[in-house]
Amino acid sequence: MKLMYAPQSPFARKARAAAIELGLEESIDLVYVQVVPGQPNIDFARSHNPLRKVPALVVNERRTLFDSTVICEFLDHLAKGARLFPRDPDKRWEVLAQHALAQGICEAAISIRYETSVRPEEKRWQVWIDDQWDKILSALSWFEANPRAFDSSHLNIAHLALVSGIGYIDFRYGDAVDWRATRPLLSTWVEEVSRKECFEKTVPTDPPS
Repeated sequence: MKLMYAPQSPFARKARAAAIELGLEESIDLVYVQVVPGQPNIDFARSHNPLRKVPALVVNERRTLFDSTVICEFLDHLAKGARLFPRDPDKRWEVLAQHALAQGICEAAISIRYETSVRPEEKRWQVWIDDQWDKILSALSWFEANPRAFDSSHLNIAHLALVSGIGYIDFRYGDAVDWRATRPLLSTWVEEVSRKECFEKTVPTDPPS
């Protein structure tokens, strides 16, 4: 299998972390793909993902999966399932709701990045940027107020998305946003869980020049 990815993407990190956590890393080759708003990668769109988003998982000549969550569920299935996505209905819906919140953190952080690094400075909308930050900080506060969502030694899909989103925020905005100051429980958990192999090996970096 081949995972089309970008090393800075929190969505690609989530998929890479899933592969490592599930013991499937050796079965997947990483292939860097450049995806930048306003610079369409037509070859990637035609051959792998029409939306020009990473990650995309090339399973074989006939099947390519895209969307990080779909890829993670597929990998969980290969690993005999119920590790990242619980089978118990009540627990599954609980984890999926938490994942949606964590995924929203990733999406808002990427939106801020595009607005502040891609859009011309004179056209940037500060009110909209502030609103994205408010969404991120509100979601992080929810996790702080609901520590049972992350207080577990067994990683699930919500944890992978949460650490990936926070890791991206630290990577791009670490000096500008001190989210840890008022969220000690979440901060401690992130520090501890980030030592796991699946996160240590997927720390975001800038893409090759």
